[in-house]
Amino acid sequence: MPLKIAVQMDHISTVSIAGDTSFALSLEAQRRGHQLFHYTPDRLSLRDGKVFARIEEMQVRDEKGNHYSLGEEVRTDLSEMDVILLRQDPPFDMNYITTTHILERIHPKTLVVNDPAWVRNSPEKIFVTEFSDLMPETLITKDPLEVAAFRKEFGDIIVKPLYGNGGAGIFHLHEADRNLAALLEMFGQMFREPYIVQRYLKEVRKGDKRIILIDGEPVGAINRVPAEHDSRSNMHVGGRAEKTELTKRERVICARIGPSLKERGFILVGIDVIGDYMTEINVTSPTGIREVQRFGGANIASLFWDAVENKRK
Repeated sequence: MPLKIAVQMDHISTVSIAGDTSFALSLEAQRRGHQLFHYTPDRLSLRDGKVFARIEEMQVRDEKGNHYSLGEEVRTDLSEMDVILLRQDPPFDMNYITTTHILERIHPKTLVVNDPAWVRNSPEKIFVTEFSDLMPETLITKDPLEVAAFRKEFGDIIVKPLYGNGGAGIFHLHEADRNLAALLEMFGQMFREPYIVQRYLKEVRKGDKRIILIDGEPVGAINRVPAEHDSRSNMHVGGRAEKTELTKRERVICARIGPSLKERGFILVGIDVIGDYMTEINVTSPTGIREVQRFGGANIASLFWDAVENKRK
């Protein structure tokens, strides 16, 4: 049965279709005959207990420079939708959190993917700490003395914003680097929240693997290799994608976290693994499914809609 699907996302005009997961999910939904609608988070409203958005019917095409058409904007009660895709990019700030509170009013009668309450309660760099034995040593703090002690213990460290995304604001500091105090001073001016500090994993030079899970099961992966003069592997900042397979250790990691993902209603998740260690569990707007298919892997968009359609039966 055709579904009415609204995608809450950054405006469709801004996406790079070659690697955008929201676009890939929309393409597959359209291929299956579902009716697509589009709106940006600033059009979301809560009035008298009902959730509204000014939505536009959307058609998508896998054609660079001509990838979408939008219909007339119509104020709509989102409870009339069958599915809402919660797909805007972080930062995971109070604006993002507020959208989860609003969408929670219509879920699960209207299926919101991923579950907005659990998205709110599972920030990617904090949720992962529930599996501390699968992670590199990690510190979350704003206390410069704690950071200094952590670096003294482990030498090379990574410092990054707790709620950032796309590789922005990630710094690799060597044991003798004299910029730590200045960096923490700058972070203190930029962010009200604590920072995350991790032991540097030299294996990142071989790649930072993105593994995609559907309903708690691994379905594909790509390896993202940093540029020669960068410690970040995110493709937004010049990382190179390459074909890969899951290792025995990575399958152990997926088996450990899978039940927790299912309990939280997370249908689409992307985890990051460097060497033998998981560094993040991405539940807000995970990416990578087009790259997986480009390198001969599974059609994850199809697997995603299989899972969603099954939950709507």
